[in-house]
Amino acid sequence: MRAVVLVGGFGTRLRPLTNSVPKPMLPVGHVPIIERLVANLGRYGVTEVTFALGFKPEPFVAAFPDGHCAGVALRYAVEPEPLDTAGAIRFAAEAAGIDDTFVVANGDVLTDLDVSALVDFHRAHDAEATIHLIGVPDPSAFGVVALDDAGRVERFVEKPAPGTAPSNLINAGTYVLEPSVLARIAAGQKVSIERVTFPAVAADGGLYAMATDDYWLDTGRPELYLQANLDLLAGLRRHDTCAPVHPAARVAPDAVLVQAVVGEGTQVGAGARVERSVLLPGAVVGDRAVVTDSVVMGRVGAGAEVRASVLGADGVVAPGEHVGGERRPDPDGT
Repeated sequence: MRAVVLVGGFGTRLRPLTNSVPKPMLPVGHVPIIERLVANLGRYGVTEVTFALGFKPEPFVAAFPDGHCAGVALRYAVEPEPLDTAGAIRFAAEAAGIDDTFVVANGDVLTDLDVSALVDFHRAHDAEATIHLIGVPDPSAFGVVALDDAGRVERFVEKPAPGTAPSNLINAGTYVLEPSVLARIAAGQKVSIERVTFPAVAADGGLYAMATDDYWLDTGRPELYLQANLDLLAGLRRHDTCAPVHPAARVAPDAVLVQAVVGEGTQVGAGARVERSVLLPGAVVGDRAVVTDSVVMGRVGAGAEVRASVLGADGVVAPGEHVGGERRPDPDGT
């Protein structure tokens, strides 16, 4: 089985972290998001993945120099211009020579989904396209999917008012497609698979969906990216775990770490406290500094306090400064 993974987004919601690192390459438990995603695809039968890229592939090539990611053979398809989700899928599938049933995954989603079960469901229903669905407590912020008793998609309801949704099931970002879907997508044009292609397949009766209660998380916002790391520490993933502190980190003996992931090359000073936070590779937390509910790539000075904040590679908190709810550098440049 072959797969296309969409990794062409600009990661704007995760700035300033993505100012220096492409979103799919941000680590979750010391391993890049994209590597954990591909590992799960490979676990369930995917043997080749094509990354659909909207920007230069160099960071990915550098990370996976042998042409494999998590043991899965790797290809790259670099769009000449942004083509949106459907356009990117067609471009990547054609570049890879895909001519049979294939899987598509959004590159910022972490899930324990058994992809082989989704493929089996797709084939059993003779579907043209199949969507993985996940239930959420409040679907009003999402596009909700209405199904018939056979699992056929009847319609999509975008961000329904509270209490009016036909279900609590949302598009979870993993699909199984037949090559015929590619013919529905205009070549070289911006086309959304969610807004254009899937409704067209549904109108012809060929779109199905399978709901599961697997672990699922969209890592596209800082608080969710943080949650993805903490979930690993809490043992919530079916297959994945992580050590809290990377072997190449330097943590003072009297520093206190509580629900914290401390990355490679990170320095944590004497008497510092880091709680419910992620310190990314190269971060520095000074003596007696306190970091809570934050993601830190930059430097936190001695005696400083950082709460519910995001520091990019160039983010600095001065010694003794108290910071809450900020992003540094400011992603809007103000």
